[in-house]
Amino acid sequence: MAKINIDCINLIMLQMDRRSLYSCLLVNKEWCNIAVLILWKYHSWYNGDKSEKLLNTILSCLPSSSKQILIDNNIELPSSNPPLFNYISFCEFPKSEIIDKFIKFILEREQNRNNKEKLDINVGIEENIKYILEQEFYKLFVGQCKGVKELCWETYQPLPLFPGALTCFSQLSSLDIDVNFVDSDALYEMARICRNLTRLTINNCSQDIPGLISLIDAQKNLKSVSLYPTTAKKGACEELGKILARKGNTIDNLSVGPIGSISPSFLTSLINLKSITIYEGDEIKEEIENFQHYLAISEFPNLQFIMIVGLSCFKELAMLIEKTRGNISEISIYTYNRSAENTGMLIKAVAHNCPKIRCLPIYLKSDDFKYVKSLLVNCKYLEDIKFYGLDSVSKNDNIGDELLDILTEFSPVQLTKILLSGNWNYSIDAFERFFESYRGRTLSYFEIRNISEKNKVIVRKYIEEGVIIKSNIRV
Repeated sequence: MAKINIDCINLIMLQMDRRSLYSCLLVNKEWCNIAVLILWKYHSWYNGDKSEKLLNTILSCLPSSSKQILIDNNIELPSSNPPLFNYISFCEFPKSEIIDKFIKFILEREQNRNNKEKLDINVGIEENIKYILEQEFYKLFVGQCKGVKELCWETYQPLPLFPGALTCFSQLSSLDIDVNFVDSDALYEMARICRNLTRLTINNCSQDIPGLISLIDAQKNLKSVSLYPTTAKKGACEELGKILARKGNTIDNLSVGPIGSISPSFLTSLINLKSITIYEGDEIKEEIENFQHYLAISEFPNLQFIMIVGLSCFKELAMLIEKTRGNISEISIYTYNRSAENTGMLIKAVAHNCPKIRCLPIYLKSDDFKYVKSLLVNCKYLEDIKFYGLDSVSKNDNIGDELLDILTEFSPVQLTKILLSGNWNYSIDAFERFFESYRGRTLSYFEIRNISEKNKVIVRKYIEEGVIIKSNIRV
């Protein structure tokens, strides 16, 4: 009988479910080796019903030195035979919550044992045991996992200082760091090991950290950067802003919030930016104005995605959009400022510079309805639009009819998700004209707020007739 190529077997097994893979373990040694690797490489750390079995297997993989450290600290290990495989080398590197889960399980098991033996364990000793367990677990995974691509670093343990760190982390492409846990020396060491990050997320950074600056500086092709400081203290991250500016040729995805702790001057260097997400910080008027200034003078010709949360910088966004090359496909803006200005300026900028846009929330007053026609005519790929009204009081006349009539006449074919949220009144006739224009293509989602009971009756009618598939108005 001809022997099946190992690569073919591997491809076949990758398509199998877990039950079939378990059957493959019994075929022969070659099949067993492949099945074990797949089962461990793609297993879930979150499989709750098998947590104890998984933990015991991992404990059996600890080197003798680690087992002895645990025994010396009165941590009881389950009796087990030496593992048949180096299971840890097949695994993904676990997140800190998984390590914490294992530690919690062991501590509970130890507590139960102590209760049976009528022994007390004080808080100080328990914390020491927890630290030792965490250290030995991380040493195990750092020493055995090879070519890790993604790492979420949320532990006080100095991961890049453990034996095997070079083999483990040299191929990292994605790194999440919580600087509340990670010190500068460990970051310096990671900078020496890891030079090919494409994505970096930094949490709780409220001041310049030399090791972090060194890590960013070492990267050759950093594309995505997310910065989430704990505070918006002005100028706290001056060096961080400078190093990001030096990476301006490669960074194409930026997420920052809250603003203020890092000088926005680095924005002007991000000439290849494709995506930008900004979250407003505390009430720091001077810093917000400074940020808006740099947003207005920056040029991101390749921009495709914009998300602004909290800020009402419609003028600055309009100026930014006017300098793009027409590749923006989605804009997400959320503001809490009911007196925001220059909404019409932004709508005109989108209408004339974003022909590919598919998703758009718009803040506007009834005076801005006149700009919506050009938006719908020029942006033929619009699929999802949300109108958030900024008029402070409801007008007695049916001012909302103007908006509905524009939608009725000029909505592009793909526009099937619409939200209307404003203090605008609508007539029944305008509603019927609008919904009739969608008969045959349907509204996949229609949401409307602040309408009369009579208008709700009309909405329900078109839901029942299948013109509207989903809505916030209940039938």
